[in-house]
Amino acid sequence: MAPTTALRPADLSDAPDPREPMALLFRDLRTSPAGLPEREAVRRQAVYGPNTLARRGGRRWPRELAQQFTHPLALLLAVAAVLAAVSGAPALAVAIVAVILLNAALAFAQEQQAERAVEALAAFLPERATVVRDGVQRDVAVQALVPGDVLVVEEGERISADARLLTGGVEVDLSALTGESVPVFRSADLVDVEGSLLDARDLLFSGTACTGGDARAVVTATGMHTELGRIAALSQRTRREESPLEHQVKRAARLIAVVAVGVGLAFLPIGLAAGLSLAAAVSFAIGLLVANVPEGLLPTITLALASGVRDLARRGAVVKRLSAVETLGSTTVVCTDKTGTLTENRMLVTTVWTPGGETAVDAPPNVPPQVRLVAEVAAACTTAHPDAGHGDPTELALLALADRLGVPCPPERRDLDRRAVFRFDPRIKLMTTADTGDGAVVLHTKGAPEEVLTRATRLLDHGVERALTPDDRTEVVHAVGVLAARGLRVLAVARRRLPSGEPPPAGREEAERDLCLTGLVGMADPARPEVADAIALAHRAGITVHVVTGDNGLTAAAIAEQVGIGHRGSRIVTGTELAAMSEPELDTLLARGEEVIFARTSPEAKLRIADALRAEGHTVAMTGDGVNDAPALRRADIGVAMGRSGTDVARESATMVLTDDNFATIVAAVEAGRRTYDNIRKFIVYIFTHAVPEVVPFLVFALAGGAVPLPLTVMQILAVDLGTDTLPALALGRERAEPGLMDRPPRPRGERVIQPAMLARAWGFLGLISACLVMSGFLLTLTLGGWHPGAPTGPGTALHLTYEQATTVTWLGIVACQIGTAFAARTDRASLRSIGVLSNRRLLGGIGFSLAFAAAIVYLPPLHHVFGTAALTPAQLAVVVPFPFVVWGADELRRALVRHRAAGHAAPAAVAPASVRPAPEASGHHPLAVLLARHGWSAHRLTHALGISERAADEIVAHARRVAAEHGRRTP
Repeated sequence: MAPTTALRPADLSDAPDPREPMALLFRDLRTSPAGLPEREAVRRQAVYGPNTLARRGGRRWPRELAQQFTHPLALLLAVAAVLAAVSGAPALAVAIVAVILLNAALAFAQEQQAERAVEALAAFLPERATVVRDGVQRDVAVQALVPGDVLVVEEGERISADARLLTGGVEVDLSALTGESVPVFRSADLVDVEGSLLDARDLLFSGTACTGGDARAVVTATGMHTELGRIAALSQRTRREESPLEHQVKRAARLIAVVAVGVGLAFLPIGLAAGLSLAAAVSFAIGLLVANVPEGLLPTITLALASGVRDLARRGAVVKRLSAVETLGSTTVVCTDKTGTLTENRMLVTTVWTPGGETAVDAPPNVPPQVRLVAEVAAACTTAHPDAGHGDPTELALLALADRLGVPCPPERRDLDRRAVFRFDPRIKLMTTADTGDGAVVLHTKGAPEEVLTRATRLLDHGVERALTPDDRTEVVHAVGVLAARGLRVLAVARRRLPSGEPPPAGREEAERDLCLTGLVGMADPARPEVADAIALAHRAGITVHVVTGDNGLTAAAIAEQVGIGHRGSRIVTGTELAAMSEPELDTLLARGEEVIFARTSPEAKLRIADALRAEGHTVAMTGDGVNDAPALRRADIGVAMGRSGTDVARESATMVLTDDNFATIVAAVEAGRRTYDNIRKFIVYIFTHAVPEVVPFLVFALAGGAVPLPLTVMQILAVDLGTDTLPALALGRERAEPGLMDRPPRPRGERVIQPAMLARAWGFLGLISACLVMSGFLLTLTLGGWHPGAPTGPGTALHLTYEQATTVTWLGIVACQIGTAFAARTDRASLRSIGVLSNRRLLGGIGFSLAFAAAIVYLPPLHHVFGTAALTPAQLAVVVPFPFVVWGADELRRALVRHRAAGHAAPAAVAPASVRPAPEASGHHPLAVLLARHGWSAHRLTHALGISERAADEIVAHARRVAAEHGRRTP
């Protein structure tokens, strides 16, 4: 039997480079074009393991579930349950235990999302694959693929492993890995030995799809050693950290525990010193503990967050973790994609440029003949089938243009005339077709203007072909810049007619030379109309918006300017420049205060940007839609996936999914998160406030040495916590937003949910006023009944009924003060009138229930014995009636004073928004030329493609280097 270690997946750190010469690759993989022998494939299966995406670790759920019960607030609730049981309230104890179990189950379910992300990645692998073994094609399970297998790839199949092409060519959809929606061409004849693996034109990758052609390839990596496996490993390593609210609730629980236990223990010696028996002192200490433990805090927070989740779902944002609602409210930076998030993700040709000038295509009858020719050439260079719903949005837009201009190109006729096709190659950004026309073969090319210019030698000018001069090249570059600056995607269209009888070229290089440029096509992906207002609202809220896109920087900058991104200045950073930056330089760039457009970004770049922002203390929301975005979505505080265009992996890795793919929904979610967090603070103030009038009566009794009878009983405290406390607190969790919610900056990441100002308001203001009112009502009722200090009030004495009425006044006074506190807590600074005194119907219902519950305790004789209460006279009720208005009115005056003081220190008027400034590119050189140099174009290549002088090209390259260096410098 083979040793155990042989069954473990092999360490492929020394695996062969898939780009090495084919002979060496066959040698290193110990295989051949005839494939592996079946016995060798079985042996390698034992060595390398199955071709699957492995989960990290084993069965962890028992430990993870157990951890939910060690949460500080869960422990505190457990103590409260024990105390409630000891105090003779088993129903309360059972309810608290149920809350502990429910919250543990919810938290445990949320922790399983990491596993589901890896399972979604596994869904990108097919179930069966065709391989060549022993020289014969056979169908095998995908899990059985091993390095060295020869894989047969056909149209419509999903690729099962990383592989190097041996023969043939295929069109591949790489969007799952790169985010690029345009299929790319991969061929065994196109050998690339430098650059990124994903850009190599002779390599295929696991999880991608073959959309056309057929080929054979040798498998170079399987399972977790593939590019897809690398992303899965990143997703598992980027563990979710606890949210700010989760962290702060733990701190609040510790504070509550210290206060509750401290007050209870402090009462023991005070009670004994006052002459109480040990049993009585212990009983009262338990009462104080119960009074200080907010049993409803955790469920109220949970329900407030749940209501926020429901509100967001109605707005088009599905939040998968309750605490994420609060995290959204503290967001300081949003990193957003462009296509589909800021824009509508629908391409429409709006203008065509020819040597005769720019022509809008919204009036077909007035279009010049050469514009129609441009549309005809562009439509011929497509493979889309609109009727079948297949095709790239760009090609569908070109076919629609041809229809609008009266030169339709039906796919059936187009495919019938086709002799050859050189599919779109993202490296050179070109596509060419060879079609039959007028008895000869005509080559049609479309692609990036700079690449077409590199290969063009002639220009179609008013129907006549002539030589393409340097001045012509400069004019074309200028036109491209003008169109791109308007946010249009620009394609150049060219053609070449071969001599009659000459066959189509066999290779791409031969086909794409000596081209005749016919014109430029400008396509719009319009910005969503609601995004500009959403960006303005985000800026008012102090949120920075960076664009992280795989698109061209100039187009992304134009869209950013249209929607208002860059109000404090903006700059474009290319993927090449970002990769060359050190961590301090990236930190400096992000700290400059500008909003950055990161163009042509990679998955690692998104992850790096998220890490850098979080290291600076920002709370980051990151959008994404592809498999490649999964690690960054998990690393960000809020990962936002696209519900319509996003992959399952992105949706599983994200915290929030946008059902409408709309940036405005992100801002709405931030607003909802702020409102939810404010509401949590409101009911914390409410809950903390009534602890003071519950504790003060015990302290008065103890400090008076028994001369003043106990104003409140333990059962009456439980009646407050059980019957009159929870529903108003829950209603405060659904309070509408306070005016000015989105006009204040985000709160700091480490800010505590319980602030000293909140405690001062709850304990030192509202609570103190409530305690004074209820103690005044208690002493007034006793005094009017003939009591004096030290007079006996126990059972059988003349003052016993008066004493019971006095304790009832105390208890009812606490309930009345709760009502006033509930109205006062609805706003932090604004007047209650600004949100509507009666606008919170849930609060009105909760108060109605509290009053009905209080009336039952006061006037139902069976409950008098249980709670130690007695029926009150109208005069005694009249003492309590003003309490809510006193508490509410006092806080209304306090808030008015706060607003007046804040108005005296008002911030200066906001500076008018600045437009997106092309600061780094403003050098006198054309921005397109500078951007190409920033993407790594040499001076010689710029000269040849754009028709500029060698000196100008050298200056542009030097300027591009200065731009890259400036990114990492601090502002003077």
